[in-house]
Amino acid sequence: MNTEKVEKIVSETIQKLEKLKLKDTLASELSWCWVSFKNDNNSVGLINKGQEALALLKEAREKNSKSVSKKLIDELEKALN
Repeated sequence: MNTEKVEKIVSETIQKLEKLKLKDTLASELSWCWVSFKNDNNSVGLINKGQEALALLKEAREKNSKSVSKKLIDELEKALN
C-alpha cells in the first residue's frame, strides 16, 4: 500500500462524503481508521471503511453521475486493493 497515494485518496473520499452528506458517521470513521493505520500499519479497518465508502460513492454516482467523479472511484478501488 503506497501510503502517500492512499492518504491523498482517503482525504478526497472523506471530503466527498462530507460534501454529499452520505452516512454522516462514515467520514469520521474513515478518518479515524486512516490515523489508526498510520500508527499501526494494520489496514483491516481502513479497507473495511474504504469499501463501505466506495459502495456509497458508486451509489451516489449512479443517481447523479456529476456528483462523484469516476476518477475518485477508480483511485479508491486501486488504493483498497
